[in-house]
Amino acid sequence: MENSHSQLEFQGLGTRQVVCSFSAPAVTSDAGALLLREVEHNRRIIERFAGTFRDHRDPERIEHTVEQLLGQRIYGLCLGYEDLNDHDALRCDPLLATLVGKRDPTGETRRRPRDQGRALCGKSTLNRLELTPADASPKARYKKVVYDSAHIDRLFVELFLEAHTEPPKEIWLDVDATDDPVHGQQEERFFHGYYGHYCYLPLYIFCGEHLLCARLRPSSRDGAAGTSAELSRIAAQIRARWPEVRIVLRGDSGFCRDEIMAFCEDNQIDYVLGLARNKRLERAIASQMEHARRKHLQTTQAARCFRSFLYRTRNTWSRPRRVIGKAEYLAKGPNHRFIVTSLRAEPYDSRTVYEALYCARGEMENRIKEQQLGLFADRTSTATMRGNQLRLYLSSFAYVLMSELRRIGLARTEMARAQVSTIRTSLLKIGALVKVTVRRVFVEMSAAFPKAQLFATVLAHLRPAPA
Repeated sequence: MENSHSQLEFQGLGTRQVVCSFSAPAVTSDAGALLLREVEHNRRIIERFAGTFRDHRDPERIEHTVEQLLGQRIYGLCLGYEDLNDHDALRCDPLLATLVGKRDPTGETRRRPRDQGRALCGKSTLNRLELTPADASPKARYKKVVYDSAHIDRLFVELFLEAHTEPPKEIWLDVDATDDPVHGQQEERFFHGYYGHYCYLPLYIFCGEHLLCARLRPSSRDGAAGTSAELSRIAAQIRARWPEVRIVLRGDSGFCRDEIMAFCEDNQIDYVLGLARNKRLERAIASQMEHARRKHLQTTQAARCFRSFLYRTRNTWSRPRRVIGKAEYLAKGPNHRFIVTSLRAEPYDSRTVYEALYCARGEMENRIKEQQLGLFADRTSTATMRGNQLRLYLSSFAYVLMSELRRIGLARTEMARAQVSTIRTSLLKIGALVKVTVRRVFVEMSAAFPKAQLFATVLAHLRPAPA
């Protein structure tokens, strides 16, 4: 539409016309994001993320700090604005300017007349973050803000550690890879035969809902590539703070690699990993499968039996390991499944390890979906691998911010386990009038908002208790 202020006509209401226009200057559609600002105030997630960047810009000429640039992008992702182009309109939103800490949310005091009334930066300024090379210096013309990947990786683990008031006795690290389709000529993109398209192959490591690693990788390598290195640095950082904690690694058969299992065994890390089936493994549980078949014929219900045994591949494993086989018989026929684990048979019986421990890894897939579908981790459309890694980091910190809102603010409410997309729709996308005066920013929401009481409860959870 050429003129966004032109009126749009709808079906009339009796003799009255129904018209609208996008012309209200001090109205926001994202008032609920004030809750995210409270999370940031408590946990300083974006502030500390900004600390992982080196800013070579001239301090006298900076209007938007690194923290404000990152905040604008991360809050935008949390609110559903996946495209940089969106920010050419969002830069006029006084509520978003309040979130990122602009002292003048209206932008009326900007230096250049063409920027006045636009408190935030536009798409081109934000895009420079993604296009800055690792070796940028103060002599660069435009791209001068450089991120430190190793520092960012440590920050994910640090935030996880700080979320616990006391060390847990045991933690489970879930590892998985997924496809990130690309549709251009991005650096390091390759065709992946299993997924059937050009893509990246990011590696994720979670502990429950806490994100510990988000590594963008080319899809030309094995899905488990680099896992040992990531696990090594994460485990070292965790044990430096919690020396007595027990760590258990969990993953599907794509991570059943001798290198990973040997690393775990050498570093006192237990593991429960999927194991691809073969004829030798199927023969090992043949009697259990026959028993399951007979039980199925008697009951017409799915029947399953388990067997634990020592197993070693002929060429790839360096030692025998405990394998648990699930012999399941369904209406459509036999269903063989196997896992390999370092957990001892006592007290970890086969059924418990498979059903209660291994199958729980499926919850991690929900976390990945939240990031890719709800927070746009798959928008890796810049030309360089480094730029796309930054986009993945931005999405990852958006996830951390939303996850902390859920963990702290929504605790003990009906939305305690809500997906980020539900949280966004129910609590963040709230239309409001924003009034900016010398003494306050007043955000006036609708009196008819149905979740007003829940909103107040969440804010109470996020505000620190009075001393």
